[in-house]
Amino acid sequence: MSTNHYDLIIIGTGAGGGTLAYRLAQSGKKILILERGPFLPREKDNWNTKVVFNSDRYHNPEVWYDKDGKELHPGMSYFVGGNTKVYGAALFRLREKDFEAYQHKDGLSPAWPLKYRDFEPYYVQAEKLYMVALACGAVNSSVLMLRSANKQHPRGLANRSDLVGRNFMKHVLGSIIGVSKKPNSTIFQKTLSINDFYWGEAGYDYPMGQIQTLSKVSKEALEGNSEAYAPLTPEEVASHSIDWWLTTEDLPDPNNRVRVDGDKIILDYTENNNEPYDRLEKRWIEILKSIECGQAIMPNCSYFTEAGKTYTGKLPLDGVGHQVGTCRFGEDPTTSVLDLNCRTHDLDNLYVVDGSFFCSSGAVNPTLTIIANALRVGDHLLERMN
Repeated sequence: MSTNHYDLIIIGTGAGGGTLAYRLAQSGKKILILERGPFLPREKDNWNTKVVFNSDRYHNPEVWYDKDGKELHPGMSYFVGGNTKVYGAALFRLREKDFEAYQHKDGLSPAWPLKYRDFEPYYVQAEKLYMVALACGAVNSSVLMLRSANKQHPRGLANRSDLVGRNFMKHVLGSIIGVSKKPNSTIFQKTLSINDFYWGEAGYDYPMGQIQTLSKVSKEALEGNSEAYAPLTPEEVASHSIDWWLTTEDLPDPNNRVRVDGDKIILDYTENNNEPYDRLEKRWIEILKSIECGQAIMPNCSYFTEAGKTYTGKLPLDGVGHQVGTCRFGEDPTTSVLDLNCRTHDLDNLYVVDGSFFCSSGAVNPTLTIIANALRVGDHLLERMN
């Protein structure tokens, strides 16, 4: 066993771990960074949509399981840089109100112990970084802690509260293709977001969520599921498509959790807050049809799923790119795993800096908040180590 001493060990190089390493790089401290995957190969296939979306070339081969024992093939990448190596790079701030308690159709979205004003300066810094690598992710951080059970920590590391792995959230997500009356020759399409229905609409007082344009599908990406687009051909759909991504907040539920059974990772998850998603999708389809951008509405059969697997509208549980919430932060050790600096209540030298700390999921991609939080925690660690 190595006897090397390190001032800090960072496990995982995605949005949280990579950013933390960036913040601490000039500290003069001895830092070890651990990553389970290799460097992503730089090759022509990086730009091949058929390879990226219709194969498992850049997705890990790991199999997880749902609560009924059904296999899941998570749309995740294990490379240096974590999931930031193959992702949409949509970097949104949570809304100011997202940090407060507010009512959803299926229940209450809880308040955060820190507020928007606490994150705002770090959001500014994160946005100036543009793109950074980011800990293990909300699923694998909790898996690592649960599998590290010992006599002193029989439920797993830092799990006195029995909350490690609980309150797993991943958003209610869906993707649709609107076939436009006119051809759409756009190449880089992921440039627009619509928040008109974020907090609801006239006659509906509950939050519905966000709509984004999605990367443009190609004929090659659709060919593996041509029957899903009949009577149109994949070429007709691709040449006239405007592709959309819908995000609705799912609510924290302690029964929605990451569990381990030997070598198996189990996502014991029942989706909630479905009505707002269904309303958002229906409303957007109505709008697309009214502006001749919905001559046909098609499922996007390749995004964030195992190669060749199809779905209609909503993503299956395999789509865990927005995983958060499994080690929530707070001031009370009985109701949270981490303190306000994302240090575990139970262990003085263990911090978690991925999306695990989220109290609620909001309805935007979590990456920018993960980056901003890692910068915030980095400042705390610099002060503590000095």
